[in-house]
Amino acid sequence: MKKLLIIFAMLLLSVNAEASIKTVNVEYKQGDTTLQGYLAWDDATKVTRPGVLIVHEWTGLNEHMKQRAEMLAKLGYVAFAADIYGKGIRPSAQSEAAKTAGIYKNDRPLMRARVRAGLEELRKQKHVDPQRIAAIGYCFGGTTVLELARDAADIRGVVSFHGGLSTPTPGDAANIKGKVLALHGADDPFVKADEVAAFQEEMRNGGVDWQFISYSNAVHSFTNKAAGNDNSKGAAYNEKADRRSWDAMKSFFAEIFK
Repeated sequence: MKKLLIIFAMLLLSVNAEASIKTVNVEYKQGDTTLQGYLAWDDATKVTRPGVLIVHEWTGLNEHMKQRAEMLAKLGYVAFAADIYGKGIRPSAQSEAAKTAGIYKNDRPLMRARVRAGLEELRKQKHVDPQRIAAIGYCFGGTTVLELARDAADIRGVVSFHGGLSTPTPGDAANIKGKVLALHGADDPFVKADEVAAFQEEMRNGGVDWQFISYSNAVHSFTNKAAGNDNSKGAAYNEKADRRSWDAMKSFFAEIFK
């Protein structure tokens, strides 16, 4: 009977924790463009806490990014999944996603302006400590948060999950104020060894406090279950790499937010 009561109490605590996580869609602007992000936080506590900006994959702000925001909220952060493309622009076909992502990859000032708009929206949320903010990004989003750092954003750090690492302005690494963590699939065919080497050299030349972790048997999109499990396609989910990279992010946050 005692064991049953303990189990019931644990289940009740779990239900209460889930119930205290609040989410809301947030409209905001960058110039004349309307964007729609997704905010998640734990409403059980009213104290200010670190904020985490999330930038989406090339398919735009999707359920995967919303899930990550909620996971971060459960860890005690205020999480804001930003929208780089614009309200309602959520390309599903790979060709359309590539075309849309290409607009920003080929226009880094626009990419930086869009991600900064998301950062400012997160910074003004009432539960966020504006002095303790980090940014994370997945695939296209990893490229974007690295550009945010190169743009001298006043944040504690950035984390790239299987993101593109190249930039047309590697000298901008000297502007990076926070720490950098890049989490990479060791067998990623889309981010090749020469791009990895150039990124690491860029970080060294810029005097950045950086870490780079490669995960064996992991290709692109290793955190996204929707990518399937066929590594031969170049993008596939990898449960072990997903778990290890999330744990690496948590350790990184513990360091930069202490």
